[in-house]
Amino acid sequence: MQPGPGGGAAAGNARHRKWPMKRRVPVVEPSLADPHQLFHDTSSAHGPGSYLAHRAPGGLGYSSPSQPGFLNDPVSNMAVAYGSSLAAHGKELVDKNIDRFIPVTKLKYYFAVDTVYVGKKLGLLVFPYLHQDWEVQYQQDMPVAPRFDINAPDLYIPAMAFITYILVAGLALGTQDRFSPDLLGLQASSALAWLTVEVLAILLSLYLVTVNTDLTTIDLLAFSGYKYVGMIGGVVTGLLFGKTGYYMVLSWCCVAIFVFMPLPLLSPVPRSGPFD
Repeated sequence: MQPGPGGGAAAGNARHRKWPMKRRVPVVEPSLADPHQLFHDTSSAHGPGSYLAHRAPGGLGYSSPSQPGFLNDPVSNMAVAYGSSLAAHGKELVDKNIDRFIPVTKLKYYFAVDTVYVGKKLGLLVFPYLHQDWEVQYQQDMPVAPRFDINAPDLYIPAMAFITYILVAGLALGTQDRFSPDLLGLQASSALAWLTVEVLAILLSLYLVTVNTDLTTIDLLAFSGYKYVGMIGGVVTGLLFGKTGYYMVLSWCCVAIFVFMPLPLLSPVPRSGPFD
C-alpha cells in the first residue's frame, strides 16, 4: 500500500526534524565564590580561608608592636641590657688579651712607612758603604716613625720581600719545569722556618753572652727579613744572565747585608713610651 502524498511529506519531515540537544548546566554551590572554580583556593593571601588571613598584622605570625609582646616585657628588656653589657665587657677583655700577646700598637709603628722611605731603605740595603749616621732618631723619648727615619727598623720591607721571594722562586722553578703548588708551599714553609730559627739563634746568643740591648724580638725579625732583598736580586739576575750574574749579585748583596746588619744593631734604639 503506497502512502499518500500527504503521508510521505509528513514522514520526510519527521526524519529531517532536529531534536534539541541536552546540555548540563553546572551547579553552583553556595560556598564557592567563583562559579567556574572547581576547588577552593586557599593559597591566596586575601582568601577567606587562607593561612595569611588568620595571621597577626605584625607579620611572621607575631603580634604587632601595638600589642603586648616579648619585647615589651620588662624582664626581657632587662635581659637584653644585661646581654649587651656582657658582650661589651667580653670585647674589652679580648682586646686586652690580644694586645698582651700581639702588640698591635708596636706593629702599627713598624708599618708606618711611605714610598720615599722604601726607596731610600732599599738603596741603603744594596749600598750601605757611604752611610754615616746610623743612630735612630727620637722625639720626646719616643722613636719617630720609620717614614721619618731611614735607620728605624720596619716590617713592611721584610714582609713584602718574603712574599716576593716566594713568587720569584716559583718562577725560577717554572723555568726549570719543576713547578708545582706543593713545592711552592714547601719553599714558603722552609723559608719561614729558617727565619724563625735565625731569630731564635740571635736571641739565644744574646742571652748566653749576657748582652744588654734595647732591641726587641720584632726588631730582630725586621733586621733578619732584610736579607730577602738581596736574595730576590740574585734570583732575578740568575734568570736573566745565568749562573754568572746570579753569583755576582748574590755575593754583592751578602757583603752589603754583612755591613748593614751590625751597624744598626750596635746603635742604641730607644724604647720608651709605648714601647716599654
